[in-house]
Amino acid sequence: MSTQSSRKTKRDQRGFTLIELLVVLAILGLLIGLVGPRVVDYFGRAKTETTKLQIENLATTLELLRLDVGRYPSETEGLTALVARPAGNARWNGPYLKSASVPRDPWDRPYQYRVPGRDGRPFDLYSLGADGVDGGEGENRDIGNWR
Repeated sequence: MSTQSSRKTKRDQRGFTLIELLVVLAILGLLIGLVGPRVVDYFGRAKTETTKLQIENLATTLELLRLDVGRYPSETEGLTALVARPAGNARWNGPYLKSASVPRDPWDRPYQYRVPGRDGRPFDLYSLGADGVDGGEGENRDIGNWR
């Protein structure tokens, strides 16, 4: 009986063989290869959607400032007019943002602001996308208040 119990104990403590470990690693590699690109794509889309929402919120806030002041901020005043009174503007009733500063896009760059906007828009508010350069496609495309 002591021989059987010692064999059983050795078998229980044996661990994994090298082949078993290699099989598990191969399976993990396949899973990462299949799931990894999906996760990266999801993060890219999430940043794009976040940018769209931030631009919509900033554009609405610019409209509130225009109602108080009677005009949109100049390019010189920029989006900082949403958090700090522009010089010589007594009708400013801000700050118009809850935070003390203007948010940056998800790629940690400032939003671009142009007055007047193109195509008859009163202003253009946009992000240059992941690459930080005008134009582009996919995650690199510009995202703005135009539709």
